[in-house]
Amino acid sequence: MYEEFFDLFKKCKRQVVLTGAGVSTLSGIKDFRSSDGLYNKEFGHMRVEDILDIDFFKAHPDVFYSWAKDNWYNIDEARPNIIHESLKEAEEKGYISEGIFTQNIDFLHERAGSKRVYPLHGTLQRGYCMNCHSYHEYDEISKIVHEDKVPLCSCGGVIKPDIVFYGEPLDSSILSRAESAFTNADLAIVLGTSLVVNPAATLPFLSARKGKKIVIVNRDDTYLDNYATLRYRDLKSFFEAFSAFINSI
Repeated sequence: MYEEFFDLFKKCKRQVVLTGAGVSTLSGIKDFRSSDGLYNKEFGHMRVEDILDIDFFKAHPDVFYSWAKDNWYNIDEARPNIIHESLKEAEEKGYISEGIFTQNIDFLHERAGSKRVYPLHGTLQRGYCMNCHSYHEYDEISKIVHEDKVPLCSCGGVIKPDIVFYGEPLDSSILSRAESAFTNADLAIVLGTSLVVNPAATLPFLSARKGKKIVIVNRDDTYLDNYATLRYRDLKSFFEAFSAFINSI
């Protein structure tokens, strides 16, 4: 069923990957927009999108961390799944030369052992003080959050998770690297994202515009489906096959 993809994967010399929330759902992490996703559950009569606004965070970090305690600061309980592990194996064998660009903040690619990972929307792996800009690790922040406190730096500043809130720009260096990678790669692989959040959603279009090969594996339709060289729906079965393939070469 996937032989055409395997042949394409081996023939292309420069591969780039974009991953979204669907990749992490196999590790038990909720996505944002599905029927039981994070955006469909209010918190104290507030919309989650409002809680994730940077101006709201600055004014009410206590509310954000109260929400995040049970939604994000238990992420260490999740484990990398077959997708993360297979991509790591592929990288170790010299594939995915242009890196993995992820919309996920759960740092599961890094925990699986992938080296060239670029979190487009930031990462919960660390936070930084909004006053002195010193960095603090996830474990330190999580411990404080689970004591129902707002994490504070030794200087007294509020610690902000190193993620991109609504109202903040993406890291310009990562975005620039992504644009170059998707423009120059021979093969763009899109995994577990419906491509609705910009600017990440526009990255595979850079590949399409250059006439490069695009493979999409996602349950729901995307605006790029008609540009895809190959289109699959089921991430789990795709990566069960891909895992066997990558370990055989």
